[in-house]
Amino acid sequence: MTPTTLLNQLPDGARAVVARVVSASPEVDAVALRRLGELGFIPGEPVQLLRRGPGGREPLAVLIGETMFALRLLEAQCVEVEVAGEGSAATAGS
Repeated sequence: MTPTTLLNQLPDGARAVVARVVSASPEVDAVALRRLGELGFIPGEPVQLLRRGPGGREPLAVLIGETMFALRLLEAQCVEVEVAGEGSAATAGS
């Protein structure tokens, strides 16, 4: 099993694959988790953290599939990812 990390912990430009979406805080409810799934944050989907907002904070510009989204830090903390290694599916085509 590949170790996971949280999406918000990736460095800018890093590619990964969504492992799962979890509630990272009592402030995150089922509606917020369902929204992330509807946006495409589902297991196996390639994701890239493009950049962070001013001061390295919020929002986080994230590419999921072929669509760019701006996530709040709290939302990004709910997405567990497997970091893409050399030759992995997440780096193919880049």
